[in-house]
Amino acid sequence: MSGDGGLLAPVWAGTRAEEITSDAAWLRAMLEAEAALARAQARLGFIPSEAAVAIDRTAAALVLDPADLAKRARQSANPVVPLVSDLRRAVPGAAASVHRGATSQDILDSAAMLVATRAVRGIVGDLSGIMRDLGELAERHRGTVMAARTLGQQAVPTTFGLKAAGWLAGLMRARDRLRELRLPAQLGGAAGTLAAFAEQDAASALPLVELFAEEIGLAVPVAPWHAERSAVTELGAALVGTARALGKPATDIVLMAQTEVGEVAESSAGGSSAMPQKRNPALSVLVRSAALQVPAYAQVLGQVGEHERAAGAWQAEWLPLREALRLTGGAAETAAELVTGLQVFPERMRANAELTGGRLVAERLAAHLGREALAQALAGDRPLREVLEQTAAAEGPLRAPGELLDPGAYLGAAPELVDRILAIYREQP
Repeated sequence: MSGDGGLLAPVWAGTRAEEITSDAAWLRAMLEAEAALARAQARLGFIPSEAAVAIDRTAAALVLDPADLAKRARQSANPVVPLVSDLRRAVPGAAASVHRGATSQDILDSAAMLVATRAVRGIVGDLSGIMRDLGELAERHRGTVMAARTLGQQAVPTTFGLKAAGWLAGLMRARDRLRELRLPAQLGGAAGTLAAFAEQDAASALPLVELFAEEIGLAVPVAPWHAERSAVTELGAALVGTARALGKPATDIVLMAQTEVGEVAESSAGGSSAMPQKRNPALSVLVRSAALQVPAYAQVLGQVGEHERAAGAWQAEWLPLREALRLTGGAAETAAELVTGLQVFPERMRANAELTGGRLVAERLAAHLGREALAQALAGDRPLREVLEQTAAAEGPLRAPGELLDPGAYLGAAPELVDRILAIYREQP
């Protein structure tokens, strides 16, 4: 796990997610796992309490070079082996108690879940802030008329409040899924049988797993999951859902901020290296780029491995998991900045909704004129107000043409849908 690569990943560069998932943070989590294992074993009398104290104190203070550790890991295909060697050398009086009964995957999987727990906690915090801001936007623009667009074209009227509420609904589902995650500790020994621990005290092997989970702050696993990777798969799926939920407003904002549309604008400078007149939606672009990448990384997580320990499938998870956490965390932090500073232009939204001279409400007019008459009028490119007035003169009074053509008078249940989504949001803890 050497080399952080932030130069080509500005969506997470300098964010909390980068710090939480850095090489140093993974290394620290592995040392925390070793210390937690020593404390748990000492509580059951498996190792002397003085040894656990020494391991705990040394692990907390030990400084290792991640790049050097990564190079030495090539001889064992994982970084835990050289890490354990270094830790044992640092506590010569308690070396026999370091990593006792455990296997490398116990430590690395537990460290991965510890890093993921911290990253997810940060993501959930950012989502909560984004959702608060979107709730305010939805309420403020509950009746702000704009054109809904399907397949890139104007369709029928809607409100910006409903669009923002739709973004909010997606993030609510994503946050719920993240909150439901119960990431487990890993402890199974050489092949997931806990044999080395049971050899010391058969009755204490399973309690040791519970104590280890308690010490490290993770969920208690039902059984060792060296070869059963659903925990990692579920984490990946939750990150994909979150990235997609964040990517939705980012994608819409890119389109709404186009020069010809001009319905919203970012707070970012959005500079261009070649075109000084441009104000690119830089924050939205970063969030969208993350949303497109996370599913690809998540595909590698939880691949089927052979027997009790996979040769390659497990090792293939490490980097994609970190990137999925970084990208989702970076996207959440960036989206928080995006939504907080978003500028909304209701007048431009209204002007765009009236751009086609009433064609935005063609669905409504079909009910009053008949589909055939409306189709003829649209094909002939006749002004719809003129068609309505002629129809009224020939067939009797219709509703006032101005009212029929007003996009604000054909919003369906859009405002009520905003209220419904906001009510559900406000009921959540």
